[in-house]
Amino acid sequence: MIPGEVVYAGDVIACNRGRDTVVLSVENTSPYPVYVTSHYHFFEVNKRLRFDRRAAYGKRLDVPSGGGVRWEPGQTVEVPLIDVGGARRVHGYQGFVNGGLTESHVGEALARARARGFFGAGE
Repeated sequence: MIPGEVVYAGDVIACNRGRDTVVLSVENTSPYPVYVTSHYHFFEVNKRLRFDRRAAYGKRLDVPSGGGVRWEPGQTVEVPLIDVGGARRVHGYQGFVNGGLTESHVGEALARARARGFFGAGE
């Protein structure tokens, strides 16, 4: 073995196997590039990304940890999303949830997003 060498296992490691996935078409309406990281609550991402926010409630990007997706101005990208795991609680970000990710709170979160001008929240 060479110091610092990385030896990979022969098998493919499958991430998030068996978890429900939804694929959304996401358009960047901003004049600037937008980058979203792997564990950000996708419902609360940049207000100028246009997509079905209701479908993204309680979900994050289905990409390897530490990764993300970048949108150039005017670009539309289809992205896979999976459920936020663990205790299914979200705090911070845009402040639309700040608690448990329950179906009964979707309407309140959408109303907050709509009031702040987030595209895809029922503008």
